[in-house]
Amino acid sequence: MTMPQTGRASVSVMLIVPDTPAAVSWYKTALGAADLWNLGSVAGLHLRGAPFMLHEAVPGRKTEPSPIEAGLTTTRIEVFVDDPGQLIEQAARAGASDVQPLADHEAPWGTHQQGGFTDPFGHRWSVGHRTPLRPYPPET
Repeated sequence: MTMPQTGRASVSVMLIVPDTPAAVSWYKTALGAADLWNLGSVAGLHLRGAPFMLHEAVPGRKTEPSPIEAGLTTTRIEVFVDDPGQLIEQAARAGASDVQPLADHEAPWGTHQQGGFTDPFGHRWSVGHRTPLRPYPPET
């Protein structure tokens, strides 16, 4: 049985990082993020209105290590902006690694531009143009 969809929902990510103040500083410099709130080891930021949270890894908590502690990441953060190349270049200048330059990809909705990078805390970011956010097939 499918439950009816009512009201609105928001989905955000909470990135586990080894040092929240350092991460806040990097995301502000590299992505132009801004504060929502900051409690020291836990912070809320937004990137052009899209919220994301940071939480400092808790020593001994095995279920929530940072990607650096775990040696891998299992989640990719997807960001859709009007100027993906600029955001990727800005992150690269701030020290992002594994930078994948913006490239065209064919998709059912047409050409989609996407690239990405890994931040200094081990999180993988894909940055693309807004095209996947449009209804597909287009509404008539």
